Amino acid sequence: QVQLVESGGGLVQAGGSLRLSCTASGRTFSSLAMGWFRQAPGKEREFVAAISRSGGYQDYADSVKGRFTISGDNAKNTVYLQMDSLKPEDTAVYYCAAGWRRSDYTTRRRNEYDYWGQGTQLTVSS
Repeated sequence: QVQLVESGGGLVQAGGSLRLSCTASGRTFSSLAMGWFRQAPGKEREFVAAISRSGGYQDYADSVKGRFTISGDNAKNTVYLQMDSLKPEDTAVYYCAAGWRRSDYTTRRRNEYDYWGQGTQLTVSS
């Protein structure tokens, strides 16, 4: 079993930056691929970014490409989402997700993630 705990959300002005963290416990972090998803009020949960189990591959939604960066620290069992040039449309609850992988790849599919965090709120004011 894997437990995921997100932190780092909050209120920020448009154009600002924030870093989300997600710490995993319970099993070997290096066997997990990680992802970030978000859900705005009244909308479906959507893919934001993913990183492969090795950290060698990353993938981003078009809406955040060039502004967000996903990275991992195996020593700390933590994945980060650095968010720069934030926009009001980035306002959402952000969820960390983890999935077991036999090979090294990223995925945008929610059903390929086995564990989810409780979510952390990001609000970007205009």
